Amino acid sequence: MLKDRRSKDYENGVEHFLNTAVIHASDPQSIRCPCRLCGNLKCQPVEEIRNHLFFNGIDQSYLTWIWHGEAATDRALPFVNTKDIPDQEVDISPLRDTAQAVEMVEAAYNHCIADPKEFRKLIEDAEKPLFPGCKKYSKLSCLVRLFKFKANNGLPNKGFLELLEIIGDFLPDNNEVPPTVYEAMKTMTVLGMGYEKIHACPNDCILYRKEFQDLASCPTCNTSRWKLKKKSNEPRIGVPSKVLWYLPPIPRFQRMFQSPKIAKDLTWYDDQRVSDGQLRHPSDSPSWKLVDHKWPDFAAEPRNLRLALSADGINPHSSFSSRYSCWLVILVIYNLPPWLCMKRKFMMLSLLISGPAQPGNDIDVFLAPLIDDLKILWKVGVEAYDAYRKQHFTLRAVLLWTINDFPVLGNLSGCITEGYYACPI
Repeated sequence: MLKDRRSKDYENGVEHFLNTAVIHASDPQSIRCPCRLCGNLKCQPVEEIRNHLFFNGIDQSYLTWIWHGEAATDRALPFVNTKDIPDQEVDISPLRDTAQAVEMVEAAYNHCIADPKEFRKLIEDAEKPLFPGCKKYSKLSCLVRLFKFKANNGLPNKGFLELLEIIGDFLPDNNEVPPTVYEAMKTMTVLGMGYEKIHACPNDCILYRKEFQDLASCPTCNTSRWKLKKKSNEPRIGVPSKVLWYLPPIPRFQRMFQSPKIAKDLTWYDDQRVSDGQLRHPSDSPSWKLVDHKWPDFAAEPRNLRLALSADGINPHSSFSSRYSCWLVILVIYNLPPWLCMKRKFMMLSLLISGPAQPGNDIDVFLAPLIDDLKILWKVGVEAYDAYRKQHFTLRAVLLWTINDFPVLGNLSGCITEGYYACPI
């Protein structure tokens, strides 16, 4: 990398690099270019990369070829030198977190739709020491570990903000701990962990999306989109009266296949399931077999997802009163082995419908964005990258059934659930 670009050694190094990159590339015709200008953010043909490496030189910070075949797992980032740390002081778990951060960046890169400038900043965060002289953590690996702690312990945003402030005070000056939860979330959003806040009519008539996106009041009931001031009863522009939280499932499905282990588990039912006529897994059920029979083109790709949708309300304030109710809509993935498909990790919260009242039969209004995405996954599919098989494919999904109690059955399917004709059969 430091050789004269006119020398034979540099020429041999370029050829060695290109040969390695081609061997490990999912598409040998289009490989990430590591020159100073492209910085692994652009894909180029091999000949073009060769020209760039001679004309522009290689990015001097690209010491580990994580985008061209070298594994990042269990190895430190370039700024980590384990030789500088005595053996008795080495804790490998932070290095694993750092390696996981690099892998997350690599996975996000495969399907990155963000601004290249923002993504370059993310790469810098994955390589930047948490504070000057830190040899164990990068900024991104620290955030990954903190968010894991937040999720495992159910820490609310208020407590998470206090934790960030305490850690920031404990560390030396010029540390990289974000001062606010918003800044921390902003960093993680580039990895595809974002959500959408969609304004809703307080009477559950419409969502302010598509043709209603720019309206200030509901076209059905004429209620203001914004909260009203208590004294003057004037709308508080910019403060919505009701919000739907939508977590798009498509980016999360794509990200699952970017993990080699999860990508392998997602075809367990096809590769390793024992088929002996016993009902051991949802793939043994009549509903699953009916899909295979009616749509053999869908069944021919074992990576296509089979989903269930579960909906129910909760009281978030630990009270038995009915003054406030939040409704959750969760997608469950059944491709996985039975000991994984019921894990919380693979139950994806897709919609959070805020109260105070339950949506009832108007739940279809709130389901609209999820239904749009499920239609795309069923009819068209989306491009995904299988990290286990190292190939791109078109990912599709089917919704097999819903999971709900008897009252919600009436809301989701239109069945009569009370009175003389309450039997769903």
